[in-house]
Amino acid sequence: MTKESEGKDPLLYYYCIKFALSGYSTLFSIIGLVILCIGIYAEVERQKHRTLEGIFLAPAVVLLLLGITMFAVSFIGMVGSLRDNRTLLKTMIWISHICVLLLAKVGGTVPEFALVFLSASVDFFHSNIQEGIRHYYDDLDFKNILDFVQEKFSCCGGDEYKDWNVNQYHSCNGSGPLACRVPYTCCIKKVPGEVINTLCGYKTLEKERLQLVDVIHVRGCIHAVGLWFKDNFEVTFGIVCSLLLPQVLGLVMAWLYWRKLDDIYCRLDTVDFKALEVIDFKAVDFTGAGWCLCFPREGGYIPVNVTDDDDDEEVICQSKV
Repeated sequence: MTKESEGKDPLLYYYCIKFALSGYSTLFSIIGLVILCIGIYAEVERQKHRTLEGIFLAPAVVLLLLGITMFAVSFIGMVGSLRDNRTLLKTMIWISHICVLLLAKVGGTVPEFALVFLSASVDFFHSNIQEGIRHYYDDLDFKNILDFVQEKFSCCGGDEYKDWNVNQYHSCNGSGPLACRVPYTCCIKKVPGEVINTLCGYKTLEKERLQLVDVIHVRGCIHAVGLWFKDNFEVTFGIVCSLLLPQVLGLVMAWLYWRKLDDIYCRLDTVDFKALEVIDFKAVDFTGAGWCLCFPREGGYIPVNVTDDDDDEEVICQSKV
């Protein structure tokens, strides 16, 4: 391999990894910015009719957090790759590393993680879902989410179906047509695709669980979602892997580029400080340098050690003779 090809290959590798990381970071910066804009719009709309105190139940907040994280990390990587800034690249590597470890932890122990997480936070979710049920007809965002979860996971309420008793319209103390009943999304569909009877939950809140096993879903949605995570390990693991792959790709490219930059800086910044000659400036004659000590003088002010050069010239002359 010639010297010219040896010089071109490292340069080609440098530019390939540089622009690959820049393109990757730019793409995910745009995606993160789009998600952030959608989250801002959804949050502005949610604030107009906000009744929930638990912000974790709002999908707009999830979009905001996801968008901010994606945009910040990708923007740091983009600037770091374009400016060859090792500090920014190391910041991106550490943040991406943390995200990968969290996703890998969740993906590797999905059933155990889901059960431990849900058991530890059941009270938190129960209180927030009860607050949402209390304002069920005032917050359309939460209403749509809860209706979907109750139909998808065949559940009713947060911890159990009697959580609907906290709603003023569904409470057994009420006097309206919805009193002492649950929404139709809690009802059991005996035949797939059948027309739903919206009055199927009539007077169900005053009955016990065993009397309703064929009428409505008595299991709470918190427990139903936990069981779904346990029973659908493959699907959950696939989703986690699809989220993990882009993170690993960005982490590997950032690490390779940081190593390349570190190697370049090490090769260009090699100074043997032990070989430097220590000069006593007090012994230097500055005659003719002027008041600013800046006027030039032929031969300079600091004597140059020409011993090595003289020795080299003598060797050359002797070889010629």
